[in-house]
Amino acid sequence: MSRPLLFLRPAAQGFAVTVLVTLAGCGLSSSHDVAAPAEAAPVAELQSVPVQGALVKRMPVPAPMSAKMLRQDTAAMEYRSESREQYESLPDNPVHRVAETPVSTFSVDVDTGSYANVRRFLNQGSLPPEGAVRLEEMVNYFPYHYALPTDGSPFGVTTEVAATPWNPHTQLLRIGIKASDRAVAQLAPANLVFLVDVSGSMDRREGLPLVKSTLKLLVDQLREQDRVSLVVYAGESRVVLKPTSGRDKVTIRNAIDQLTAGGSTAGASGIELAYQMAREGFIDNGINRILLATDGDFNVGISDFDSLKQMAAEKRKSGVSLTTLGFGVDNYNEHLMEQLADAGDGNYAYIDNLREARKVLVDQLSSTLAVVARDVKLQVEFNPARVSEYRLLGYENRALKREDFNNDKVDAGEIGAGHTVTALYEIVPKGEKGWLEPLRYAAAPATADKSAELAMLRVRYKSAAGGDSQLIERPISNESSKASDDLRFASAVAAFAQQLKGDGRYTGNMSLQDTAALARSARGDDPFGLRNEFVQLVELAQSLKH
Repeated sequence: MSRPLLFLRPAAQGFAVTVLVTLAGCGLSSSHDVAAPAEAAPVAELQSVPVQGALVKRMPVPAPMSAKMLRQDTAAMEYRSESREQYESLPDNPVHRVAETPVSTFSVDVDTGSYANVRRFLNQGSLPPEGAVRLEEMVNYFPYHYALPTDGSPFGVTTEVAATPWNPHTQLLRIGIKASDRAVAQLAPANLVFLVDVSGSMDRREGLPLVKSTLKLLVDQLREQDRVSLVVYAGESRVVLKPTSGRDKVTIRNAIDQLTAGGSTAGASGIELAYQMAREGFIDNGINRILLATDGDFNVGISDFDSLKQMAAEKRKSGVSLTTLGFGVDNYNEHLMEQLADAGDGNYAYIDNLREARKVLVDQLSSTLAVVARDVKLQVEFNPARVSEYRLLGYENRALKREDFNNDKVDAGEIGAGHTVTALYEIVPKGEKGWLEPLRYAAAPATADKSAELAMLRVRYKSAAGGDSQLIERPISNESSKASDDLRFASAVAAFAQQLKGDGRYTGNMSLQDTAALARSARGDDPFGLRNEFVQLVELAQSLKH
């Protein structure tokens, strides 16, 4: 499938980076050697190509298979049938009656890994498992045109209300947050610990070779004041490169080229060493961050989920955050990767190709590294005189109790420079048909409130430097308008996420063809082709469901 080209920013002038990499035994080709083997198995040759705006499957005429190719083909199919990928399946957020539960509270999420992972499944010719689909991460993968801050706060807030494309009785409320961007050259000196898994499970094209190419993209962005330390872990952990200035790019690239994969995966010991390296190179008032590149298949030492999360949560108190970059297939532990980043005050991305690596570590490097607001929580109080029911789309694993909103000890999400965050509520206006049966003995709603407010939006956050939280309050008008291209596109992504989960209980009669048409009509300004790629993915999913 043809893909648009992402343009690189000019190389910036400097970060301090500590790179941890997991090392073991069997040699791999250099980081540029990511092409498929010449004798690829036929199962990998199935492609989807655009033909007059649609995607069709193209199967080349198979050549006679040698015995070796047949063995490889059979082994590949057997391996895929034994996939050990791990996902957390959560039920959708329930429908709430405003008269009973008027307040909705959750932590923001800027992760985007679910979208890239879903794209990987579709491009490989299969529908993703339900647990791989997280609606908010798919919606937040795309940039939107939100207002920048004008009052000195670290981010601007935008709201919009319009008709729901899949339900004539409901409306969509969109809440958008946009942080001020920051040029890479303006970032504080960075002490980055890149922790890379080079165990045997990474000995595949989608593993270490892609990690090495990704690392080199980051090296190109380093400045003189930045430092890089390269550490590897497999059966054991060790330092490959002592802290090195970002100006010495040849030395850093040579160290990356030496990486090979093999052996078991002692991930916990690698994380411990990563934090130790981060403490040694700690920069006051600088960026101190670990970037963990792995498939999450930890099988030696501490490997249980809760202990690893607790380790990351405890270590973040030292001022070092943890970002996870997911790689690999078949044994990928997505559940661990997403939750480790959450516990470590970082963000999570899945790298399925070099285009995505460029997006995360070049085009959005400031967002990936520089935090502008911490512990960001959103709370919406709906007006029962205007709204009878609502449901929050996505953010199932980010839900907070109502009392958590004002409790500064409760951890929440971070927002990086230039990040956009989108949240969607589907609401039932007063008097419209909802999802819930009316209560026979419910108290009559109050009629004293004649306000035109639909809801009150509250955002609570701490500055990047910490301290007590600050509060932003903004009433949301009851006025509905024609949906903007941004809202229409975001609603198409939200519909697609719900359709991929398969039940269709909320999207009704809206088909994948309808979703593709809506997204196509709302592409707007699409300089990197991300929205056009989404349309192709919806069409591909449609062909796979038939």
